[in-house]
Amino acid sequence: MGSTGRVVSQDQVLHGACRFFLRHGGVDMDGLASSLAISRATLYRVVHSRDGLLGDVLWVLADRVLARARRERTNGGVEGVLEVTRRFVGQLRAAGPFRAFLSGEPETAARVLFNASGGVHRRAVSAQKEILLEVDGGPWSTAALDQVAFLYVRIVESALYAELLTGSPLDPELAERAARTVLLQHR
Repeated sequence: MGSTGRVVSQDQVLHGACRFFLRHGGVDMDGLASSLAISRATLYRVVHSRDGLLGDVLWVLADRVLARARRERTNGGVEGVLEVTRRFVGQLRAAGPFRAFLSGEPETAARVLFNASGGVHRRAVSAQKEILLEVDGGPWSTAALDQVAFLYVRIVESALYAELLTGSPLDPELAERAARTVLLQHR
């Protein structure tokens, strides 16, 4: 309970944090606590860490975009997998709050997006595995599926976050050729 005696659930905090992120391009814990009418101590009792909360926020928002990309897919097979990725990456690159977060907090973004503490990468690999399983008679062996999903996501992340990681953009066509190769060579 906060100083007002207000009790909030983890879902309420996550929903409020998503709204906050979309408005501000990040999550300021004092600002979020104030917007939820709870104390900062209550906020941390509910979410435990800012990185964990940011990871949850980024995944919830990314998962919405990914679900839309999957619904809008018009191709099947490997081309359908690549189409989902192109749609997803295009939407992320166009998202002002996400770009603001990457440029405003690059160290935090790298930690949350790529390390286990944020959980984003793990969830992205799991979602990619689902997308691969949607391919009719997918060409990937069951044994290779986890590795294909992991490698594919790492290539997409390398292209999407190249400026964050190296300071320079990566040629999207080169990244797509590499992703296609992973999909076609690991049967």
